[in-house]
Amino acid sequence: MMEKGLLVVISGPSGAGKGTVYQKVIERTGMMRSVSVTTRKPRPGEIDGVNYFFKTEEQYQQMIAAGEFLETAEVYKNYYGTPKAPVYENLDKGNDVLFEVDVHGARSIKKQYPEAITVFLMTPDFETLSERLRGRGTESEESLKTRLGAAKRELGKYEMFDYIVFNDTVEQAVEDVTDIIRAEKRRIKNNLSVIKKLLEQ
Repeated sequence: MMEKGLLVVISGPSGAGKGTVYQKVIERTGMMRSVSVTTRKPRPGEIDGVNYFFKTEEQYQQMIAAGEFLETAEVYKNYYGTPKAPVYENLDKGNDVLFEVDVHGARSIKKQYPEAITVFLMTPDFETLSERLRGRGTESEESLKTRLGAAKRELGKYEMFDYIVFNDTVEQAVEDVTDIIRAEKRRIKNNLSVIKKLLEQ
C-alpha cells in the first residue's frame, strides 16, 4: 500500500555474514539491489549496469564533485560508491531497495536519507565471529586481531542503527531482517498518504 519504497541497509563487521543474509533476503522479498559504481576493471562475466557501473577514476571524481553518491569509499586503490539517482528512482516507484555496506557507508546513507532503515548484523558473540573469520582460511593472526578490533569499534556505534540482528543461524537472521521490513512497511508514518485517501472516500 505504501506509495514510496523502503530503503533498508544491512551493515556489520567482516565475518558477520552480511553478504549471505543480504542475498537470501533479496531472494525472499524481491527487493531491488543497489548497484554500485566502481573504478576497478570488470571481471570476466560482469556486465556494466548489472554487477556494477564501471567508470574511470576521472568520471568517478566528477560524480563525487557533483554530489551524485549516497556513499563512497576507497578500497584497495579502487573507488566504490552508490549513485543516488537509480536508488531514488526506484523508491519513488514504490520499489524497496536493499543495501549491504560497511558501517561508514551506513552512516553516510542515513545522513543523506534519514528515512533509511538500518540493521546491524552481528554474531552472537566475538568468539563466534573469530571462529568464522578463522574458518575462511585467509586471515593471519595479526589480521584476525585487526578485524576483531574493528568489529568491536563498529558495534560501539550501535546508536546510529535502528535494529540489531544476531546471526546465529542464517535462516533465523534472514527471517528477522524480513520481519523488520514487514513491520516497517506497516508503520503509520509510511502509509499516511493511503490513509488520507481512504478518509477522503
